[in-house]
Amino acid sequence: MPDAHELSSGLLRVFVEVARLGSFTAAGNRLGYTQSAISRQISALEDEAGTPLFDRLPRGVRPTEPGRRLLLHAEAVLDRLEAARRELADLRELATGRLRVGGFATADVSLVPKAIAAFQAAYPAVAVTLTEGYTPGLAKRLRAGELDVAILSGDGPFDGLDLRKICDDPMSVALPAGHRLARRRRVRLADLAEEQWIAGSDRPEETLISSCLEHGFQPRIGFVARDWLAKQGLVAAGVGITLIPAIAAESVRPDITVVRLHPDEVPVRAVHAATPAGVTLSPATRAFLGIVND
Repeated sequence: MPDAHELSSGLLRVFVEVARLGSFTAAGNRLGYTQSAISRQISALEDEAGTPLFDRLPRGVRPTEPGRRLLLHAEAVLDRLEAARRELADLRELATGRLRVGGFATADVSLVPKAIAAFQAAYPAVAVTLTEGYTPGLAKRLRAGELDVAILSGDGPFDGLDLRKICDDPMSVALPAGHRLARRRRVRLADLAEEQWIAGSDRPEETLISSCLEHGFQPRIGFVARDWLAKQGLVAAGVGITLIPAIAAESVRPDITVVRLHPDEVPVRAVHAATPAGVTLSPATRAFLGIVND
């Protein structure tokens, strides 16, 4: 008997219809074929199966024992193919599926939640998950196929990723409410040279305050706090200052003061929506990109 892969779905569909109706003519009428075309296809299937599949009777046809056995498998195969077609159609129409989003902490304050909310309102049947992390780790997870899309900051390196720029994110300085500079309309970085800073790392070149290095002074880091709320808490307690990204402005505590930096000295970082390079994007990912870039 030839290999099973030679039993094409088209022939199986004709076979099942003939078995159900017990007639080549009736099956042809149902499928839009002539009686002779149905007969040729069943003969071709019998040649592939290596055995008669129907007994030709004076009135119609009836499956043989091999035909009855094949019918069970053929119905199961066609049911699975139909389920696959429905699932693919649902994925195209975003009636099912998943979306794995990544975002860095301050993007997750407002930008990412608003995009997810809009996506879920438009496509409620798609399951969405969110992973928070630092940009290098999120980029690594994208490359590994563990995320579909991630919101990243900075200038990379982003090898192996496709980037779509969302916005530029300028910084302001967050000061304790009673700070000597809190009433200023704007300040220069040099005005902050003697301050104690709260940063996400004890290496300023790896943090948002790296711009201080470009303006002639080494910032004195008093506390390292990776959590966004912790940074604000330390500022509010009066033990240091930090930089506030514009995309996180909605989350600023009322007991700290945000002062703009001089336009010539404002640190700005780029914010990107990133996807793995060379990968066919899912319909859900494409829809999310359309929303987050809107």
